[in-house]
Parts: sequence; structure tokens; C-alpha cells
Amino acid sequence: NEPYAIAKIAGIKMCESYNDQYGRQYISVMPTNLYGLNDNYDLQNSHVLPALIRKTHEAKVRGDRELVVWGTGTPMREFLYADDLADACVFLMEQGYSGPLVNIGTGTDVTIRELAETVTRVLGFTGTLNFDTSKPDGTPRKLMNVSRLTQLGWQATTTLEDGIRMAYQDFLQRHA
Repeated sequence: NEPYAIAKIAGIKMCESYNDQYGRQYISVMPTNLYGLNDNYDLQNSHVLPALIRKTHEAKVRGDRELVVWGTGTPMREFLYADDLADACVFLMEQGYSGPLVNIGTGTDVTIRELAETVTRVLGFTGTLNFDTSKPDGTPRKLMNVSRLTQLGWQATTTLEDGIRMAYQDFLQRHA
């Protein structure tokens, strides 16, 4: 993750410098974990939510009685529907925002277990969840402070369940 983090910081600092040196009004935003239409559902290199959608769909189609999820299910993650990110960016531009970096997220998180339960409910998988504790959990919690954006008057409008439902419909149209 280090090269990725350094690249993000370098981009943020570049925008700040351009704003100072050239009088620009570039806005730097930091989104939380995104998902949505046209997502990457590859089981080898996708993120947790699209991977869960695909794994759950395939288990449902096969008639599996269980779905295996990596880790303990206890880490907590925040998820934002990609259209909400776009809406937040437009909101900031329309507001003429010119302050420091803005975190964009929902301000709430769920455990991986709760996420898996939501995905299975939305997709209609009726088997049981089995957590493979031999696999890594990753960071215990990733939740952004979105108070700056909230104070400006913006908040996400897509619930996790509705977003998963829309992402799944998109998955079915593209991959099933």
C-alpha cells in the first residue's frame, strides 16, 4: 500500500501547491471504499464488496449450502456507492469549495460479517456463512471522518442495501 499512499499524498500536495502558486482552485478529495456500476468483479484482484457479490452469486447459482468468506468477519469497513462520490464532487464544485482535502464517505461502517449478511440477503442466497479464519483480516477498522463535508451540507443518499441491489443488477447484465 505504501506506493499507492505516497502517490495519493503527492497528488494532494501538488494540487495545494498549484492553488497557492498559480491561484487555481483545485479540490482534493479522498473517497472511502467505492462500489457500483461497472465494478471489477474479478475474484483475484477485486475489492471485498464486488468479490462478495460475485462469490455469492456463483454460490447461489450452484446451489451451495455455504459461502466461505475470508477472515473472522470482525474488521469494519465503510462503503460508498460510486454515484454518491460523483454527487459529492459536483456539490463541492458548485459550492466553490476552496479548503483543504475533503474525505468523502458515509461516516458509518459495518463489519465484514454484516456486509456478507447484507449481500446474501439482497442476492437471495439462503445458505450459511462460513468464515475462514486462516485467511487474513487486514486492518481492523477503516472509517473516515466526513464531518467537513457534512458541515457543508452534503451526505450520501444511497443505502448500502440499495447500492448492493443496483450493483448486483449491473453484475447480472454484464457477467451472468
